[in-house]
Amino acid sequence: MLAVQGGAPVRTRPWAPEFISSEEFDDLEKEYVLRVLDKKRVFRFYEEDIYHSESSRLEALYCRRTGCKHALAVNSGTSALVSALIGAGIGPGDEVIIPAYTYIATASAVLIARAVPVIVEVDDTLTMDPKAFELAVNEHTKAVIPVHMKGVPCQMEEILDIAQRHNLIVIEDVAQANGGSYRGKPLGSFGHAGCFSFQQYKVVTSGEGGMVTTNDDNIYTRASIYHDSALSYWGTKMFENVPSFPGENYRMSELNAALGLAQSQKIDSIVSKLHQIKKAIVNGIKTIPNIQLQRIPDCDGDVSYSLIFYLTTAEQAKSFSDYLNAEGIPNGTIYNNGIADRHIYVNWDYVLEKRGASLHDNPWTCESYKGNVQYSKDMCPNTLDLLARSISIPLHQNLTLEDCQDAIAAINKVAEFFE
Repeated sequence: MLAVQGGAPVRTRPWAPEFISSEEFDDLEKEYVLRVLDKKRVFRFYEEDIYHSESSRLEALYCRRTGCKHALAVNSGTSALVSALIGAGIGPGDEVIIPAYTYIATASAVLIARAVPVIVEVDDTLTMDPKAFELAVNEHTKAVIPVHMKGVPCQMEEILDIAQRHNLIVIEDVAQANGGSYRGKPLGSFGHAGCFSFQQYKVVTSGEGGMVTTNDDNIYTRASIYHDSALSYWGTKMFENVPSFPGENYRMSELNAALGLAQSQKIDSIVSKLHQIKKAIVNGIKTIPNIQLQRIPDCDGDVSYSLIFYLTTAEQAKSFSDYLNAEGIPNGTIYNNGIADRHIYVNWDYVLEKRGASLHDNPWTCESYKGNVQYSKDMCPNTLDLLARSISIPLHQNLTLEDCQDAIAAINKVAEFFE
Protein backbone atom coordinates (compact mmCIF):
# COMPACT_ATOMS: atom_id res chain seq x y z
CA MET A 1 0.00 0.00 0.00
CA LEU A 2 1.29 3.44 -0.90
CA ALA A 3 2.17 5.82 1.91
CA VAL A 4 -0.45 8.28 0.62
CA GLN A 5 -3.02 5.50 1.12
CA GLY A 6 -1.96 4.91 4.69
CA GLY A 7 0.82 2.38 4.10
CA ALA A 8 4.32 2.49 5.55
CA PRO A 9 6.69 4.72 3.58
CA VAL A 10 9.81 3.14 2.12
CA ARG A 11 11.99 5.69 3.87
CA THR A 12 11.70 7.95 6.91
CA ARG A 13 15.33 9.13 7.21
CA PRO A 14 16.53 12.40 5.67
CA TRP A 15 17.72 12.12 2.08
CA ALA A 16 20.84 14.20 1.41
CA PRO A 17 22.24 17.68 2.10
CA GLU A 18 21.16 20.49 -0.22
CA PHE A 19 24.63 21.47 -1.42
CA ILE A 20 27.21 19.27 -3.11
CA SER A 21 30.02 21.80 -2.92
CA SER A 22 30.08 23.04 0.67
CA GLU A 23 29.65 19.53 2.11
CA GLU A 24 33.24 18.99 0.96
CA PHE A 25 34.70 21.83 3.04
CA ASP A 26 37.62 20.59 5.15
CA ASP A 27 41.12 21.58 6.19
CA LEU A 28 42.22 22.25 2.60
CA GLU A 29 39.75 25.12 2.17
CA LYS A 30 40.78 26.51 5.55
CA GLU A 31 44.46 26.28 4.64
CA TYR A 32 44.06 28.09 1.33
CA VAL A 33 41.82 30.85 2.69
CA LEU A 34 44.08 31.43 5.68
CA ARG A 35 47.04 31.57 3.30
CA VAL A 36 45.42 34.61 1.69
CA LEU A 37 44.85 36.27 5.04
CA ASP A 38 48.40 35.52 6.14
CA LYS A 39 49.70 37.16 2.96
CA LYS A 40 47.39 40.14 3.63
CA ARG A 41 46.64 40.21 -0.08
CA VAL A 42 42.97 39.89 -0.94
CA PHE A 43 43.15 41.81 -4.25
CA ARG A 44 44.51 39.85 -7.17
CA PHE A 45 46.23 42.58 -9.14
CA TYR A 46 48.59 43.75 -6.45
CA GLU A 47 51.61 45.46 -8.03
CA GLU A 48 54.20 43.15 -6.49
CA ASP A 49 54.29 39.61 -7.85
CA ILE A 50 51.18 40.35 -9.92
CA TYR A 51 51.18 37.06 -11.83
CA HIS A 52 51.46 34.78 -8.79
CA SER A 53 48.17 34.82 -6.96
CA GLU A 54 45.42 32.43 -5.92
CA SER A 55 43.44 33.58 -8.97
CA SER A 56 46.39 32.76 -11.23
CA ARG A 57 46.68 29.33 -9.62
CA LEU A 58 42.97 28.72 -10.20
CA GLU A 59 43.30 29.76 -13.85
CA ALA A 60 46.24 27.44 -14.32
CA LEU A 61 44.23 24.57 -12.85
CA TYR A 62 41.39 25.14 -15.35
CA CYS A 63 43.84 25.35 -18.23
CA ARG A 64 45.11 21.94 -17.18
CA ARG A 65 41.63 20.51 -16.63
CA THR A 66 40.20 21.66 -19.95
CA GLY A 67 43.37 21.63 -22.04
CA CYS A 68 42.67 25.21 -23.07
CA LYS A 69 45.42 27.74 -23.64
CA HIS A 70 43.78 30.48 -21.56
CA ALA A 71 41.59 30.77 -18.49
CA LEU A 72 40.24 33.97 -16.94
CA ALA A 73 38.86 34.07 -13.39
CA VAL A 74 35.87 36.37 -12.89
CA ASN A 75 33.38 37.07 -10.13
CA SER A 76 30.40 35.01 -11.38
CA GLY A 77 29.18 32.64 -14.05
CA THR A 78 27.14 35.46 -15.55
CA SER A 79 30.27 37.62 -15.73
CA ALA A 80 32.02 34.75 -17.49
CA LEU A 81 29.28 34.59 -20.15
CA VAL A 82 29.25 38.36 -20.66
CA SER A 83 33.05 38.53 -20.89
CA ALA A 84 33.13 35.65 -23.36
CA LEU A 85 30.44 37.22 -25.55
CA ILE A 86 32.19 40.59 -25.56
CA GLY A 87 35.51 38.82 -26.09
CA ALA A 88 34.10 37.12 -29.17
CA GLY A 89 32.89 40.44 -30.57
CA ILE A 90 29.18 39.78 -30.03
CA GLY A 91 27.18 43.00 -29.66
CA PRO A 92 24.40 45.24 -30.98
CA GLY A 93 22.58 43.86 -34.02
CA ASP A 94 23.58 40.25 -33.32
CA GLU A 95 21.32 37.34 -32.42
CA VAL A 96 22.50 34.58 -30.08
CA ILE A 97 20.66 31.25 -29.92
CA ILE A 98 20.03 29.82 -26.44
CA PRO A 99 17.93 26.90 -25.11
CA ALA A 100 14.48 27.35 -23.55
CA TYR A 101 15.63 25.50 -20.43
CA THR A 102 18.57 27.23 -18.75
CA TYR A 103 19.05 29.73 -15.95
CA ILE A 104 17.92 33.23 -16.89
CA ALA A 105 21.55 34.40 -16.62
CA THR A 106 22.22 32.85 -20.04
CA ALA A 107 19.65 35.16 -21.63
CA SER A 108 20.63 38.09 -19.42
CA ALA A 109 24.29 37.82 -20.43
CA VAL A 110 23.31 38.08 -24.10
CA LEU A 111 21.29 41.22 -23.35
CA ILE A 112 24.10 42.75 -21.29
CA ALA A 113 26.31 42.32 -24.35
CA ARG A 114 23.59 44.28 -26.21
CA ALA A 115 22.73 41.30 -28.41
CA VAL A 116 19.33 39.61 -28.80
CA PRO A 117 18.60 36.11 -27.42
CA VAL A 118 16.75 33.67 -29.67
CA ILE A 119 15.10 30.90 -27.65
CA VAL A 120 14.87 27.36 -29.06
CA GLU A 121 13.52 24.01 -27.93
CA VAL A 122 15.29 21.38 -25.87
CA ASP A 123 14.80 17.69 -26.60
CA ASP A 124 14.57 14.65 -24.30
CA THR A 125 18.13 15.30 -23.10
CA LEU A 126 16.77 18.59 -21.66
CA THR A 127 19.60 20.32 -23.52
CA MET A 128 19.43 22.25 -26.80
CA ASP A 129 17.75 20.38 -29.64
CA PRO A 130 20.23 20.55 -32.56
CA LYS A 131 17.41 20.52 -35.11
CA ALA A 132 15.69 23.49 -33.44
CA PHE A 133 19.04 25.27 -33.28
CA GLU A 134 19.62 24.96 -37.03
CA LEU A 135 16.08 26.04 -37.89
CA ALA A 136 16.60 29.26 -35.90
CA VAL A 137 19.77 30.32 -37.74
CA ASN A 138 19.36 33.36 -39.99
CA GLU A 139 21.43 36.24 -41.36
CA HIS A 140 21.46 37.94 -37.94
CA THR A 141 22.72 34.91 -36.00
CA LYS A 142 26.28 35.29 -34.77
CA ALA A 143 26.58 32.82 -31.88
CA VAL A 144 25.04 29.91 -30.01
CA ILE A 145 25.24 29.06 -26.31
CA PRO A 146 24.72 25.33 -25.68
CA VAL A 147 24.02 24.80 -21.97
CA HIS A 148 25.07 21.55 -20.28
CA MET A 149 21.97 21.55 -18.10
CA LYS A 150 21.86 19.71 -14.78
CA GLY A 151 25.27 18.21 -15.46
CA VAL A 152 24.22 16.57 -18.74
CA PRO A 153 26.52 17.21 -21.73
CA CYS A 154 24.92 18.69 -24.83
CA GLN A 155 25.02 16.93 -28.20
CA MET A 156 28.18 18.80 -29.06
CA GLU A 157 29.05 16.92 -32.25
CA GLU A 158 25.80 17.98 -33.91
CA ILE A 159 25.91 21.50 -32.47
CA LEU A 160 29.50 22.10 -33.57
CA ASP A 161 28.75 20.80 -37.05
CA ILE A 162 25.84 23.20 -37.45
CA ALA A 163 27.83 26.11 -36.01
CA GLN A 164 30.77 25.47 -38.33
CA ARG A 165 28.55 25.27 -41.42
CA HIS A 166 27.00 28.63 -40.54
CA ASN A 167 30.21 30.25 -39.27
CA LEU A 168 28.87 30.82 -35.75
CA ILE A 169 30.67 31.46 -32.47
CA VAL A 170 30.09 28.67 -29.90
CA ILE A 171 30.17 29.61 -26.23
CA GLU A 172 29.58 26.69 -23.86
CA ASP A 173 27.64 27.37 -20.66
CA VAL A 174 29.23 24.88 -18.26
CA ALA A 175 27.83 26.50 -15.10
CA GLN A 176 25.93 23.35 -14.12
CA ALA A 177 28.37 20.77 -15.44
CA ASN A 178 31.82 21.45 -14.00
CA GLY A 179 33.69 18.15 -14.23
CA GLY A 180 31.62 16.82 -17.10
CA SER A 181 32.84 15.66 -20.50
CA TYR A 182 31.64 14.61 -23.94
CA ARG A 183 33.23 11.62 -25.64
CA GLY A 184 36.29 11.91 -23.44
CA LYS A 185 36.86 15.63 -23.89
CA PRO A 186 36.23 18.07 -21.01
CA LEU A 187 33.23 20.35 -21.24
CA GLY A 188 34.36 23.93 -21.68
CA SER A 189 36.92 22.98 -24.31
CA PHE A 190 34.66 22.46 -27.36
CA GLY A 191 33.56 25.96 -28.26
CA HIS A 192 35.35 29.21 -28.91
CA ALA A 193 34.96 29.75 -25.15
CA GLY A 194 33.66 27.89 -22.11
CA CYS A 195 32.03 29.53 -19.10
CA PHE A 196 31.97 28.08 -15.58
CA SER A 197 30.26 29.11 -12.35
CA PHE A 198 31.44 28.64 -8.76
CA GLN A 199 28.24 29.78 -7.05
CA GLN A 200 27.29 27.65 -4.04
CA TYR A 201 24.62 25.61 -5.83
CA LYS A 202 27.23 24.34 -8.30
CA VAL A 203 29.40 21.21 -8.09
CA VAL A 204 32.25 23.18 -6.52
CA THR A 205 32.07 26.68 -5.09
CA SER A 206 34.01 29.80 -4.30
CA GLY A 207 30.87 31.42 -2.87
CA GLU A 208 30.55 33.48 -6.01
CA GLY A 209 32.85 33.21 -9.00
CA GLY A 210 33.30 32.14 -12.59
CA MET A 211 35.84 31.18 -15.22
CA VAL A 212 36.25 31.71 -18.97
CA THR A 213 38.31 29.15 -20.88
CA THR A 214 39.44 29.59 -24.48
CA ASN A 215 42.13 28.75 -27.01
CA ASP A 216 41.53 31.99 -28.89
CA ASP A 217 44.09 34.71 -28.11
CA ASN A 218 41.82 37.51 -29.27
CA ILE A 219 38.81 36.33 -27.24
CA TYR A 220 41.00 35.97 -24.17
CA THR A 221 42.53 39.44 -24.55
CA ARG A 222 39.20 41.15 -25.17
CA ALA A 223 37.54 39.24 -22.29
CA SER A 224 40.42 40.28 -20.04
CA ILE A 225 40.01 43.94 -21.03
CA TYR A 226 36.26 43.76 -20.42
CA HIS A 227 36.56 42.07 -17.01
CA ASP A 228 38.74 44.94 -15.70
CA SER A 229 38.10 48.48 -16.90
CA ALA A 230 41.71 49.58 -16.28
CA LEU A 231 43.64 46.45 -17.19
CA SER A 232 44.87 47.80 -20.52
CA TYR A 233 46.61 50.71 -18.77
CA TRP A 234 49.09 48.44 -17.01
CA GLY A 235 51.32 48.10 -20.04
CA THR A 236 51.23 44.34 -20.38
CA LYS A 237 52.28 42.94 -23.75
CA MET A 238 49.03 41.00 -24.22
CA PHE A 239 47.28 44.24 -25.25
CA GLU A 240 49.71 45.32 -27.95
CA ASN A 241 47.53 44.11 -30.84
CA VAL A 242 44.08 44.73 -29.31
CA PRO A 243 42.80 48.28 -28.83
CA SER A 244 41.41 49.09 -25.39
CA PHE A 245 37.69 49.68 -24.89
CA PRO A 246 35.33 50.29 -21.91
CA GLY A 247 34.98 47.40 -19.50
CA GLU A 248 33.41 46.38 -16.22
CA ASN A 249 34.99 45.26 -12.96
CA TYR A 250 34.35 41.53 -12.87
CA ARG A 251 37.57 40.62 -11.05
CA MET A 252 37.69 37.65 -8.69
CA SER A 253 39.00 38.30 -5.19
CA GLU A 254 41.85 36.25 -3.74
CA LEU A 255 39.57 34.86 -1.03
CA ASN A 256 37.10 33.54 -3.60
CA ALA A 257 39.95 32.18 -5.69
CA ALA A 258 41.51 30.37 -2.73
CA LEU A 259 38.22 28.68 -1.90
CA GLY A 260 37.63 27.77 -5.54
CA LEU A 261 41.17 26.42 -5.86
CA ALA A 262 40.71 24.04 -2.93
CA GLN A 263 37.26 22.97 -4.10
CA SER A 264 38.29 22.41 -7.71
CA GLN A 265 40.88 19.85 -6.66
CA LYS A 266 37.97 17.67 -5.47
CA ILE A 267 35.88 17.68 -8.66
CA ASP A 268 36.98 14.29 -9.99
CA SER A 269 36.38 12.59 -6.64
CA ILE A 270 32.91 14.12 -6.33
CA VAL A 271 31.88 13.23 -9.89
CA SER A 272 33.19 9.67 -9.53
CA LYS A 273 30.98 9.12 -6.47
CA LEU A 274 27.98 10.67 -8.21
CA HIS A 275 28.48 8.40 -11.24
CA GLN A 276 28.35 5.30 -9.04
CA ILE A 277 25.24 6.50 -7.23
CA LYS A 278 23.30 7.40 -10.38
CA LYS A 279 24.35 4.20 -12.15
CA ALA A 280 23.13 2.10 -9.23
CA ILE A 281 19.70 3.72 -9.22
CA VAL A 282 19.36 3.68 -13.02
CA ASN A 283 20.17 -0.03 -13.10
CA GLY A 284 17.38 -0.62 -10.60
CA ILE A 285 14.66 1.27 -12.48
CA LYS A 286 15.59 1.10 -16.17
CA THR A 287 13.25 -1.79 -16.92
CA ILE A 288 10.15 -0.17 -15.39
CA PRO A 289 7.75 -0.11 -18.36
CA ASN A 290 5.80 3.11 -17.68
CA ILE A 291 8.68 5.55 -17.16
CA GLN A 292 11.19 6.92 -19.66
CA LEU A 293 14.67 7.84 -18.48
CA GLN A 294 16.19 11.13 -19.61
CA ARG A 295 18.40 10.53 -22.64
CA ILE A 296 22.03 11.26 -21.82
CA PRO A 297 24.24 12.01 -24.87
CA ASP A 298 27.29 10.61 -23.05
CA CYS A 299 26.68 8.76 -19.78
CA ASP A 300 30.39 8.71 -18.98
CA GLY A 301 30.46 12.49 -19.23
CA ASP A 302 27.35 13.10 -17.14
CA VAL A 303 28.14 14.86 -13.85
CA SER A 304 25.28 12.75 -12.44
CA TYR A 305 23.88 14.91 -9.65
CA SER A 306 20.32 14.64 -10.93
CA LEU A 307 18.17 11.66 -11.90
CA ILE A 308 15.38 12.56 -14.30
CA PHE A 309 12.69 10.42 -15.89
CA TYR A 310 9.42 11.11 -17.70
CA LEU A 311 5.86 9.95 -17.19
CA THR A 312 3.31 9.72 -20.00
CA THR A 313 1.33 12.82 -19.01
CA ALA A 314 1.79 15.89 -16.84
CA GLU A 315 -1.06 14.71 -14.61
CA GLN A 316 0.68 11.38 -14.03
CA ALA A 317 3.95 13.15 -13.30
CA LYS A 318 2.34 15.38 -10.66
CA SER A 319 0.73 12.40 -8.92
CA PHE A 320 3.90 10.29 -9.22
CA SER A 321 5.90 13.11 -7.65
CA ASP A 322 3.49 13.47 -4.74
CA TYR A 323 3.43 9.72 -4.10
CA LEU A 324 7.22 9.46 -4.29
CA ASN A 325 7.66 12.31 -1.81
CA ALA A 326 5.31 10.50 0.56
CA GLU A 327 7.55 7.43 0.27
CA GLY A 328 10.47 9.52 1.59
CA ILE A 329 12.31 10.29 -1.68
CA PRO A 330 12.48 14.07 -2.25
CA ASN A 331 11.73 15.03 -5.85
CA GLY A 332 9.75 17.42 -7.98
CA THR A 333 8.35 17.86 -11.42
CA ILE A 334 10.54 20.43 -13.11
CA TYR A 335 7.74 22.47 -14.66
CA ASN A 336 5.08 22.34 -11.95
CA ASN A 337 7.09 22.98 -8.79
CA GLY A 338 5.10 25.77 -7.21
CA ILE A 339 7.57 28.59 -7.91
CA ALA A 340 8.39 30.75 -10.92
CA ASP A 341 11.45 28.74 -11.90
CA ARG A 342 13.88 31.10 -13.61
CA HIS A 343 15.39 28.15 -15.47
CA ILE A 344 12.30 27.99 -17.72
CA TYR A 345 11.85 30.59 -20.45
CA VAL A 346 8.16 31.24 -19.66
CA ASN A 347 9.30 32.93 -16.44
CA TRP A 348 11.83 35.25 -18.11
CA ASP A 349 9.47 38.20 -17.96
CA TYR A 350 11.85 40.94 -19.08
CA VAL A 351 12.98 38.83 -22.03
CA LEU A 352 9.50 37.90 -23.24
CA GLU A 353 8.39 41.52 -22.83
CA LYS A 354 11.56 42.87 -24.51
CA ARG A 355 12.22 45.09 -21.52
CA GLY A 356 15.77 46.39 -21.30
CA ALA A 357 17.52 48.48 -18.68
CA SER A 358 16.71 51.61 -20.69
CA LEU A 359 13.18 52.66 -21.60
CA HIS A 360 14.31 54.26 -24.85
CA ASP A 361 17.07 52.04 -26.16
CA ASN A 362 17.63 48.32 -25.67
CA PRO A 363 19.03 45.42 -27.74
CA TRP A 364 15.68 44.91 -29.52
CA THR A 365 15.13 48.59 -30.42
CA CYS A 366 18.66 49.82 -31.10
CA GLU A 367 19.38 51.00 -34.64
CA SER A 368 21.88 48.19 -35.24
CA TYR A 369 19.29 45.44 -34.86
CA LYS A 370 17.49 44.60 -38.10
CA GLY A 371 15.89 41.34 -37.00
CA ASN A 372 12.41 40.73 -35.66
CA VAL A 373 12.60 38.02 -33.03
CA GLN A 374 9.27 37.22 -31.40
CA TYR A 375 8.58 35.61 -28.05
CA SER A 376 5.53 34.00 -26.48
CA LYS A 377 4.96 31.69 -23.54
CA ASP A 378 3.85 28.88 -25.85
CA MET A 379 6.72 29.23 -28.34
CA CYS A 380 8.51 26.04 -27.19
CA PRO A 381 5.77 23.44 -26.65
CA ASN A 382 8.10 20.43 -26.71
CA THR A 383 10.17 21.92 -23.91
CA LEU A 384 7.11 22.63 -21.78
CA ASP A 385 5.74 19.14 -22.40
CA LEU A 386 8.99 17.46 -21.40
CA LEU A 387 9.37 19.56 -18.26
CA ALA A 388 5.75 18.98 -17.27
CA ARG A 389 6.18 15.20 -17.57
CA SER A 390 9.53 14.99 -15.81
CA ILE A 391 10.44 13.80 -12.34
CA SER A 392 13.75 15.06 -10.96
CA ILE A 393 15.48 13.49 -7.95
CA PRO A 394 18.56 15.28 -6.53
CA LEU A 395 21.61 13.09 -6.02
CA HIS A 396 24.53 13.71 -3.67
CA GLN A 397 27.97 12.23 -3.26
CA ASN A 398 27.18 11.30 0.36
CA LEU A 399 24.35 8.94 -0.56
CA THR A 400 25.00 5.31 0.37
CA LEU A 401 24.12 2.04 -1.35
CA GLU A 402 21.27 1.70 1.16
CA ASP A 403 19.99 5.12 0.09
CA CYS A 404 20.10 4.02 -3.55
CA GLN A 405 18.15 0.88 -2.71
CA ASP A 406 15.50 3.00 -0.97
CA ALA A 407 15.14 5.15 -4.09
CA ILE A 408 14.85 2.06 -6.30
CA ALA A 409 12.25 0.49 -4.01
CA ALA A 410 10.19 3.67 -3.77
CA ILE A 411 10.20 4.33 -7.52
CA ASN A 412 9.21 0.73 -8.27
CA LYS A 413 6.49 0.84 -5.59
CA VAL A 414 4.93 4.01 -6.98
CA ALA A 415 5.34 2.87 -10.60
CA GLU A 416 3.30 -0.28 -9.88
CA PHE A 417 0.35 1.95 -9.02
CA PHE A 418 0.41 3.39 -12.57
CA GLU A 419 0.49 0.04 -14.38
